[in-house]
Amino acid sequence: MSYTLTLHTPGGDSPHARQLAERRFCRVLENALGDADLVAPVYAAVQRIRALYGCEPDLEALTSDERTVLELWQQAESAALEAVFGPHRHLDEGGYEIRLG
Repeated sequence: MSYTLTLHTPGGDSPHARQLAERRFCRVLENALGDADLVAPVYAAVQRIRALYGCEPDLEALTSDERTVLELWQQAESAALEAVFGPHRHLDEGGYEIRLG
């Protein structure tokens, strides 16, 4: 399973700058998860967890495996966001969209 990432930035970044940032985001995300091939299945699992338990699930309600997957994703996502937006990023600075395919 593969994935495509699109960054959404509030500023009028050039297409080239956005592509570089998207590559950096992907590289950090993939490294944090351990391999590029893990991004899509881990993301899909997180989407299922959020569909069952809500966007911010209570960790105590999750199984041990669900909690492990969610926490792994959150750590990888945080590292990737920091790599692109910096350590003091704010929610209004932009976001991302992952499409599985």
